[in-house]
Amino acid sequence: MVGFLSVSVYVPQRVHTASLGLAAEVFGDGPAPGLPSIEMVYCSDQPGPLATDLGLSFVVEHGLDRLAQSDLVVLLSARQPQEPSVDLAAAVCEAHRRGAIVIGQYLGPYALAATGLLDGLRATTHRTLVDDFATRYPAVDVVPHVLYVDEGQIITGAGADVDVYLHLVRREHGTAAANAIARNVISAPHQDRGRTEFAPAPTVADGEMDRLAEVLEWTATNLHRSPQVSELAGRAFMSPRTFIRRFKAVTGTTPHAWLQRQRQIRSEELLKSTNLSIEEIARRVGYASTAGLREQFVKRHGIPPLAYRRAFAAATAPQRQDLNCLRRVADR
Repeated sequence: MVGFLSVSVYVPQRVHTASLGLAAEVFGDGPAPGLPSIEMVYCSDQPGPLATDLGLSFVVEHGLDRLAQSDLVVLLSARQPQEPSVDLAAAVCEAHRRGAIVIGQYLGPYALAATGLLDGLRATTHRTLVDDFATRYPAVDVVPHVLYVDEGQIITGAGADVDVYLHLVRREHGTAAANAIARNVISAPHQDRGRTEFAPAPTVADGEMDRLAEVLEWTATNLHRSPQVSELAGRAFMSPRTFIRRFKAVTGTTPHAWLQRQRQIRSEELLKSTNLSIEEIARRVGYASTAGLREQFVKRHGIPPLAYRRAFAAATAPQRQDLNCLRRVADR
């Protein structure tokens, strides 16, 4: 699948009101420039009226059968962790098996974890519940203090905010579409997944945001060049000092820290999805030697790259996740 054209948003009783409105603002308010027309529907265990956490009435027209028909499934949540119904777990499993992207927002990762689809993967949830989440689901590699975690087909978000949606749109449909949506919801076009949830809001002019977004896009695809701050600043038409200030305002971190994080993310992807040698992966993500790659992996995961590859072989991971999901549903 290239991009997504249909979105199903799962809405539980007592849904978090802010997250409900945000999904509509991003996906249901007409296509942004560069984004194809997207069909968005709301689904629930039982179609009909339900109440949000603020007591507002909301009518859901579709049942869970629509989940498996969509390219993107968004699991919204109430303000308290909830176990998914057997029917919801089965519908999410089927959607994943058919190749849909699945997002768990706010406390939605709890429902995802209960299906088994997050076993062996990284995930996050709301900052106040990461310890509880890790205790309940020890098979999940819980990442605290981040806005979202992207594991390819599954993305988890820590809050009821726009960051995870912008990341997905940028990943699947490009920077221009993500920037257009960002302006509509008055948000920065891109925030690094390593940024803490409560970092200061950016104070950067629209033109500078566009240039920074383009620099981020270029850098993420040119890690092998080990770009320096001076080169990135030149691409943004800024002095290095101004670039560093603007960069931190938008991403919440320094260019060096952001580059290190991008190298980690890309090396993890290559280890899981290719048979490239460790030497070639280190070169492609901009490490001067395999020692640098190994050091970062041991620091991050506690194991070297080859052990990580064996543990998370991409060729069998989706099937293993689907099997976990089916077993969990059957056990219930």
